[in-house]
Amino acid sequence: MDILKYKVLLLGPPAVGKTSLWDRFINKTFQENYAMTIGVQVSTKDITFRNAVVKLTVWDIGGQARFKDLRKKFYFGTQGALLIFDLTREETFDEIEGWIKEVKDVLDYDIPFVLIGNKSDLIKDGRKLNPQEAITFAKLHNSQYLETSAKTGDGVKDAFKELVLTIVKYNKQKL
Repeated sequence: MDILKYKVLLLGPPAVGKTSLWDRFINKTFQENYAMTIGVQVSTKDITFRNAVVKLTVWDIGGQARFKDLRKKFYFGTQGALLIFDLTREETFDEIEGWIKEVKDVLDYDIPFVLIGNKSDLIKDGRKLNPQEAITFAKLHNSQYLETSAKTGDGVKDAFKELVLTIVKYNKQKL
């Protein structure tokens, strides 16, 4: 069985649920109260995927503007990212292009990513963003768009699996 190792980032504006997605994926838990990430949290998780063991090192990076210079140091060596916005706050989607630019400016190359609309459990009363906008945006960047709920766990595992597939395709590897 092959062993693949990837460093992946969770990126996006503050309070979109990056840490909650991280916690749901790594620990299978959800915390109701919001706690701002100061700098970065790093964890590893092994997943068996097709014919390989994938060792993910997941970097949950603080989204506040005041951490911009600090977080740039964490980008090096990254193979992929989940770019996350909040389905209940359209302005967080509008900021995603800036996150792509920031990573590209630091690394001087593109990394594969999956676009994530988080908090799907909160949109039953009406969407703030037409999903077609997110799908189109993802396609323009050779990516995929998925919706998740860190609270219920819906789509979380799929998001990380899709990220692994995206990285594998990007690097022309086989699973």
